[in-house]
Amino acid sequence: MCGIAGVISSAGVNPDLVRDMCQAIRHRGPDGEGYHVEPTAVMGMRRLAIIDVAGGQQPVSNEDGTVVAVFNGEIYNFPELRRDLLDRGHLLKSEGDSECLVHLYEEYGDDLVHRLRGMFAFAIWDRARQRLLLARDRVGKKPLYWCRDHQSIRFASELKSLLRDQSVPREVDLVALHHYLTYQYVPAPWSIIQNVQKLPPGHLLVWERGVESVRQYWQLNASPRTVLNEHDEEERLRELLLEATRIRMMSERPLGAFLSGGIDSSAVVAAMAMQTSERVRTFSIGFEDARFDERSHARLVAQRYDTDHHELVVTPALLDVLPQIAWCFDEPFADSSAIPSYYVAQLSRQHVTVALNGDGGDECFGGYLRYVLAARLSKIPVCPSFLAPGLSRLGTMLIRRDSRTLLRRAGRALQYASQPQSRRHALMMSYFTPEQKTWVYTDALRARLGEIDSYSLLDDAYLASNADTGLGRILQADISTYLPGDLLVKVDITTMAHSLEARSPLLDHKLMEWAAGLPIGLKIRGKETKRIFRQAVAPWLPDTLVTRPKQGFGVPLAAWLRGELRELAFDTLTDHSARSRGYFRPEAVLHLLQNHQRGADHSRQIWALLQLELWHRAHVTTAPGCPVP
Repeated sequence: MCGIAGVISSAGVNPDLVRDMCQAIRHRGPDGEGYHVEPTAVMGMRRLAIIDVAGGQQPVSNEDGTVVAVFNGEIYNFPELRRDLLDRGHLLKSEGDSECLVHLYEEYGDDLVHRLRGMFAFAIWDRARQRLLLARDRVGKKPLYWCRDHQSIRFASELKSLLRDQSVPREVDLVALHHYLTYQYVPAPWSIIQNVQKLPPGHLLVWERGVESVRQYWQLNASPRTVLNEHDEEERLRELLLEATRIRMMSERPLGAFLSGGIDSSAVVAAMAMQTSERVRTFSIGFEDARFDERSHARLVAQRYDTDHHELVVTPALLDVLPQIAWCFDEPFADSSAIPSYYVAQLSRQHVTVALNGDGGDECFGGYLRYVLAARLSKIPVCPSFLAPGLSRLGTMLIRRDSRTLLRRAGRALQYASQPQSRRHALMMSYFTPEQKTWVYTDALRARLGEIDSYSLLDDAYLASNADTGLGRILQADISTYLPGDLLVKVDITTMAHSLEARSPLLDHKLMEWAAGLPIGLKIRGKETKRIFRQAVAPWLPDTLVTRPKQGFGVPLAAWLRGELRELAFDTLTDHSARSRGYFRPEAVLHLLQNHQRGADHSRQIWALLQLELWHRAHVTTAPGCPVP
């Protein structure tokens, strides 16, 4: 596990720049650093040593040094890859996974990605061809930013690394901001900084003599297969989960697991406990508000498997860390579960270097309650096009003008009825609807962004799916958008901020491909979510945990913004700095703040605005190189 950075330029490269870029992400790799330096190509890395601790240094190269790579991640099938490469006559100097990349490139070229099982972002420099290959894993567990000009290309694991280069302007991309307010994250390929992009999951970028091309190499196939025996499928799921967990338990450093109290992380802990003779270390986060506290459920699993269990309660008093979290996230990020994620990573790192988690179970097996709602909404016919604008406006008016739950629900129902299936899902995922953005924007920003449709991103993902049902397309759209844009960013950033490696057995691509082919009725049936997954892992877990509804990894945000965080929100969003950005009408922001205090729930919108402003102060208005505002 590492952080990587590099610059390729026909005009020459200053090695000190790449060293500075790597210094900015030293938290991703506190155990060492390494550099490849030549006149027109410099690549560097910071190392978090997990496998082949003694010998796994980077960069790595082939026998004659003409192919060089830096790598972030873990390749779980590297023992088989090493054996195959040795049989083909390659000389390998180390015992780890990184060195396999350069030799696989020699054998298979860009197609080497199809042989990798794991999480990765890597750069391979082919000196003879003056060719750079960048790649990101299938699902997007590991990040990779890049930017270019007419004679050079730069890449890095984090945006703050690229911003160490003074030639990269710190100018906000307003389209990315527009998308952020809809989705609570900046979706790939955008980044919040103009002219800097994120390489999307499952994509390759080739830069050869000043010309780049980006292509997709993997997309989940969601066409359903015929299932003859449901019990056989349950047995196969258990086999795949045990295998995916076992190969992620390879580590020369201490290893544990996040245990939230939900069924996914509980199943992963069970799979770990059944495949080791040692006590599994587990880590849970809770809240004083019982509605958001799952520690009692986590304890049931910890007791059943006699884990070495650790807990921490997150209180508003701990939220002084918000500026630090804003610095860790190189882009504005409004998923409030980043707070418990940050603290569970901090707690875990005191005991282990690697932590397994249950990420991906809800997307692969249909665990969110919004999927049940989507199934119900699919029975409502789409209204005629001439009625849609009026219904949408009426629904917006009811939501905006009345804080009472019944009328707000009626307004939301009218909005759903006015939209086609893919747009109903987008509406469910919105932090700010298009109408709300139009209302809160200044005239200048409205004129600039008024014609840009953020919902089209989910439309495209929905239409790209080959699932045979609307609900199946929604699950696949979440896997290609919400999962890599929100959940995996949250886990990567909060764990790497503490030099902790996170691994996700449920996002093993073989398990995902198998799950994608299940008929939708085995995932969601009536009010039952994650049907086959619950049945498969039921023998491993306490009955009450298997049957309980999904709670989610949320925080009591609405109450905090009326209590301990009220002053922070008002002061930050109404001061001169925030008003001077020119994004939002001050009276609209004040209305959201005041109306929330009166009982309406605008917590998601306020949090999105607050995180944007905190990000601004951490990354745009701060001098380059300043670690924390």
